[in-house]
Amino acid sequence: MAVSRGNPYKPDRNESKPRGIYRSRRASRQRRPRQPLPLEDDLHPPSSSPSPRRLRAVQSNSANPSRPKPIPLNPTTRRSSEPSIYPNLKLPKLRTINGIPIRETPLGNRQMRRPPAATPLSQPLNPRRDNSPRRQTRRSTVSTQSEAKPKRQSSRSQPTQRGKSRRSRRSQKRAGIWIHVIRLLILGVGIGAIAGTLLSVLDPTSKMSMRSSEAAQGNLQESPTNQSITPALPLRQEISPLKAQVQTLVAKNPKLQPGVFVVDLDTGAYLDWQSHSIFPAASTIKVAILVAFFQEVDAGKIRLDEPLTMEPEMIAKGSGDMQYQKPGTQYSALEVATKMITISDNTATNMIIHRLGGIQAVNQRFISWGLTATAINNPLPDLEGTNTTNARDMANLLYKVNQGELLSLRSRDRLLDIMQRTVNNSLIPQGLDSGATVAHKTGDIGSVLGDVGIVDMPTGKRYLIVTLVKRPHNDASASELIRNLSRTVYDYFNKPTATPSLNSMPISTPAMMVSGLLIGLQGTIL
Repeated sequence: MAVSRGNPYKPDRNESKPRGIYRSRRASRQRRPRQPLPLEDDLHPPSSSPSPRRLRAVQSNSANPSRPKPIPLNPTTRRSSEPSIYPNLKLPKLRTINGIPIRETPLGNRQMRRPPAATPLSQPLNPRRDNSPRRQTRRSTVSTQSEAKPKRQSSRSQPTQRGKSRRSRRSQKRAGIWIHVIRLLILGVGIGAIAGTLLSVLDPTSKMSMRSSEAAQGNLQESPTNQSITPALPLRQEISPLKAQVQTLVAKNPKLQPGVFVVDLDTGAYLDWQSHSIFPAASTIKVAILVAFFQEVDAGKIRLDEPLTMEPEMIAKGSGDMQYQKPGTQYSALEVATKMITISDNTATNMIIHRLGGIQAVNQRFISWGLTATAINNPLPDLEGTNTTNARDMANLLYKVNQGELLSLRSRDRLLDIMQRTVNNSLIPQGLDSGATVAHKTGDIGSVLGDVGIVDMPTGKRYLIVTLVKRPHNDASASELIRNLSRTVYDYFNKPTATPSLNSMPISTPAMMVSGLLIGLQGTIL
């Protein structure tokens, strides 16, 4: 009988279920008897000799083949001492694994392979890749089949990582180009702002003259709300030592109520002593009227050689010699304006106010300049003191005139020349040295004495000073106080280290603030 060469782990169908063994006796009688198949014990003999019981069953079956008797298979009844009826037949042996009998077929030199061990359930079949030492130890315990899959994944992810790195490098290059462009723009804007600021500091008159000409072109009847109010003078640092000296002088005159304001035109340092207190303006308001007159000249609405007729209602008593002329006398506009300042002619002042459009038009112009306390309420001489101003307004007006914000260069020079020819030099000029020049205007009524002007020192220092003093009626101590204040201020600025230099002062101009902001932004981007 041939040996089965199929799957060694699965018994053959013919061997596991022989036909002749399980047929009924009736069927075996009717049909021709067949050659009986070998028994299961003979196919799987545990040893070379079968048991006696098995041997007798086989012999009886061979003697009477027409009546096969099924013999149940029982591997446990095998005995190694029983002889085999097929000594030369190499049959597979049974082997028990985990309580299951398995046939073992000799394969010559090939050895039987054991089934692979099951993967422990405690270990993951697809472990995640991790570079930590703990994950590396776990990865070593996994089979080679499970390790091959992450390797394929890593090999597939390599092109993706390379593509990402290339895209990141391109984006970094583009971002670097834009950053350089932004830096160049910020640097250019900062340099332009600094250059513009330096040019405006070195030559401020060109820009100020353009502003003054534009402001002069407006209508005098325009309401104050529609006019642009110019900003106040820029103040940097108050001069504390000078203020202490002024306080000492004021304490010596308790009957007087002074209002003082001093500004260094080079550095912006200032002195403020009751500058917001409102005083009767007296003749100091004529400075503001003269500025309005030259604004009309810059606008082309008044000519300097234009004849002005002195009307009877314009004649005023007090200072000036025009009051002694006949009504209807004509004067040139420049002559009338000059007499208003040099000899403080009240009649000339009323004529200029009438030519400018009246008191209301002049007051609207004062408001457009930012003068909050300066106003004309009555024609001159105004001995009652209804026309008002304060030291801050007068200082603000003189500063704007000096900077060229209200007038053109030609009109500014003419205005300062007229103020330098003031006849009454008994107040501020008395506190100056012989080499100093001052463009000023005095004011004198019974209750108030004042003087306002711009001083040019021999050292090149320039400062403006405003002094207004309320006094008992015609008290002479007010004149002495103004002279002492002028001398104290002049001596302070005449010192080598009078005020901090411009480099040590904080600069607060808008252009410099913008340039500082741009430089800070550039440093942040860098």
